[in-house]
Amino acid sequence: MSATQPVILTADQDVLVGFYTELFGAEEIFRTPAKGLAFSIGVRVGDTDLGLVAKANPGDREAPRILLSIGVEDVDETLGRVEALGGTVSSGANDMPWGQRVAHIQDPDGNPVNLTQAIPAR
Repeated sequence: MSATQPVILTADQDVLVGFYTELFGAEEIFRTPAKGLAFSIGVRVGDTDLGLVAKANPGDREAPRILLSIGVEDVDETLGRVEALGGTVSSGANDMPWGQRVAHIQDPDGNPVNLTQAIPAR
């Protein structure tokens, strides 16, 4: 299993990058795509990586806006075990242009979780 990363959905990544940078000394570690308007920005706070993902309407303060992104060896195999363990599959696995296979699930309490797997370079 790979790294687990908390991810915050936000309508204004620049505000959150500034907040975590100024308050906690966070450093930007990646930006996807590298140029232009970012979909995802990673910051490191101490020894923890935090993802900030752009979403035009992330919901109000009552809606879930934080999810876990968990790297697994095989997204499809893991996805096949979700419902038997009490979780829900929100969307099946898809290959993404940034080099990951991703599926969206909810844990038994309804918390959103992304399952991710690196796609080998061809």
